Amino acid sequence: MKESYSLMMALAAIFVSGAVIYGTRLLPFVAFSRKNPPAIIRFIEKYTPSLIMAVLVVYCFKDTSFLSSPFGIPHLAASVATVVIHLLFKNSMVSIFSGTIIFMVLSRIM
Repeated sequence: MKESYSLMMALAAIFVSGAVIYGTRLLPFVAFSRKNPPAIIRFIEKYTPSLIMAVLVVYCFKDTSFLSSPFGIPHLAASVATVVIHLLFKNSMVSIFSGTIIFMVLSRIM
């Protein structure tokens, strides 16, 4: 009897989690389907991507030591390469993967 009880609890947890995820995905479509979104939503929609990128850049450089070897060279080279490759190819996946590969190679050889 104990095993069926834990199976029922697991199934209930899966169902509740699925319903919550479905509801959070459905909410914006239901809330904004008939009218224009409020100004705060348009503001968030406009500025969130650049804010996230700024936070990621700060996070990537937070533990970088520019005063000791390798002086942040892998971080800076990978960042510059990511920006340049993104400007050349306009493809986020190519620029992210190339920057990651450059960083990993430089951090291993330096």
